[in-house]
Amino acid sequence: MLAVHFDQPGGPENLYLKEVAKPSPGEGEVLLKVAASALNRADLLQRVGQYAPPPGASNILGLEASGYVAELGPGCQGHWKIGDLAMALLPGGGQAQYVTVPEDLLMPIPEGLTLSQAAAIPEAWITAFQLLHPVGHVQVGDFVLIHAGSSGVGTAAIQLARKAGAIPLVTAGSQHKLQMAEKLGAAAGFNYREDFSEATLRFTNGVGVDVILDCIGGSYWEKNVNCLALDGRWVLYGLIGGADVSGPLFSKLLFKRGSLITSLLRSRDHKYKQTLVKSFTEQILPYFSKDSPQRLLPVVDTVYQATDIQAAHEYMEANKNVGKIVLELPQ
Repeated sequence: MLAVHFDQPGGPENLYLKEVAKPSPGEGEVLLKVAASALNRADLLQRVGQYAPPPGASNILGLEASGYVAELGPGCQGHWKIGDLAMALLPGGGQAQYVTVPEDLLMPIPEGLTLSQAAAIPEAWITAFQLLHPVGHVQVGDFVLIHAGSSGVGTAAIQLARKAGAIPLVTAGSQHKLQMAEKLGAAAGFNYREDFSEATLRFTNGVGVDVILDCIGGSYWEKNVNCLALDGRWVLYGLIGGADVSGPLFSKLLFKRGSLITSLLRSRDHKYKQTLVKSFTEQILPYFSKDSPQRLLPVVDTVYQATDIQAAHEYMEANKNVGKIVLELPQ
């Protein structure tokens, strides 16, 4: 089969499609014939040698995919049959023509969605769902500040926060991205090049936000604590803005009685992911259906052919996208 590959860590120019061995499904696994996969920041980090896959996971890029069930491994429980449309949450391997998936990490594709749209759901939306609910414990009426509000996780979190009865606020780097976030349901958006903490405090009448979803890290810490409400939850899930902190973080956080919670999804064990996928499938997936009155929609910015993988990575690194960048695999 063909798979996205790089021989050594480095820039996008190192990426190409290579013929590699097609995997075979093991006990309780399904072989998915991949139609589309989506890019995540983890792919960029792995490409430059900063984010190795978890032990036992494929070293091929790709944390989510959509396609068709091509083969059932031994011990499958009969939930899936050959030819079924499905989308998958993966620890790696999605940017290839085939990938093996534990059957309980597969989800049906909601009616009315294309395979490219479906590929934009698993990693981004389940990450947002995890951050808001089992990790962030979002409540009705909470103010939720979502950094990188126009990213895949950000555009999902806006919609999921609204669905939970919370009030989503976002940061982004351009007026266009802020407008798109507001169309998705953000109550307000702030340009991160300005003081988003002061703008957030003004919007919340000085109270601050109950939950912060933060993929930036170091460079935002002081502004985050400044606009965190008393007893607020600051959920850190990325370090795009660096890992170092210089200053009185602990005293400021303690003064707010704030909680700093860290979370990753890729490295979680199978049981955790299984439970999360089951909850997401039952509680959220029906709202993607074209007949849902509160319809949720994955936001797809651009679709690339897998042969254009270098251009797709360059585009993501330029931070131009609103929503997900999707790759279509050769059929």
